[in-house]
Amino acid sequence: MGRLDGKSAIVLGAAGAGNMGQVIARRFAEEGARVLVAGRHEEELRRFADEIGGACALCDITRRADLDALAEAAKAAHGGVDIAVNATGWGLVKRFEKTTEEDLDKITALQFKGPFFFMQAMVGAMKETGGGSIIQISSATATIMLDHHAAYMGTKAGIDHVVRCVAYENGRYGVRANSISPGFTRTPMTAEAAALPGLEDAFVREYPMGRVGTSEDVAAAAVFLASDECFMTGQNLQANGGLTLRRNPTQAEINAAVAAASADRK
Repeated sequence: MGRLDGKSAIVLGAAGAGNMGQVIARRFAEEGARVLVAGRHEEELRRFADEIGGACALCDITRRADLDALAEAAKAAHGGVDIAVNATGWGLVKRFEKTTEEDLDKITALQFKGPFFFMQAMVGAMKETGGGSIIQISSATATIMLDHHAAYMGTKAGIDHVVRCVAYENGRYGVRANSISPGFTRTPMTAEAAALPGLEDAFVREYPMGRVGTSEDVAAAAVFLASDECFMTGQNLQANGGLTLRRNPTQAEINAAVAAASADRK
């Protein structure tokens, strides 16, 4: 039997081919969950939902009405919401002094206000059926430093604390809330950076387990948090091979590693 047999799961942020949300959704389906994938791109959502035998719904996390409708779509498709994962995000990389008000408005909508309203909608749905598990995809950079990521890091750290509040206030209703913090992970969002010779090697040096993480690592952590065997709430799971025991490389170290690798290729 699968670890999630009979459960109804939402995965928001699964509209990009091969992204982390899709990897999580596929693993949930393999574990027996009935999965509804959501995001902003209908064609890819429908293709992927058909692939895993699930349902799909259009949803823009920056629109509160979309999030309420998403909970209703899960009730209509699968009878309720037992598991809700938010895997949306925007990899804003910008110097602190160059970050604009427009940048802040956009990333706050995507990585703070949106997740806040997502959890509100999911808590409401879960209370109706006796509880469930909310999972927020965070980042190791909510804990450790990385150059030119101030707005990204700040919103991730802020919503991690909201996760704790949700867990604290709603445990009595059977609702658990946790976050997962990957480190540098090869995903479509990081593909351009990962393609730079030497860049990944600069990160690998800081991982005690000797490699960067994968979306499959994150999906495995999500299965545990979603399962009935998990007696954990209000926690941030550091699924990053021990990176937070050390640090991210500095921008100067990344630049040096890329330059050296590029020179070796000539």
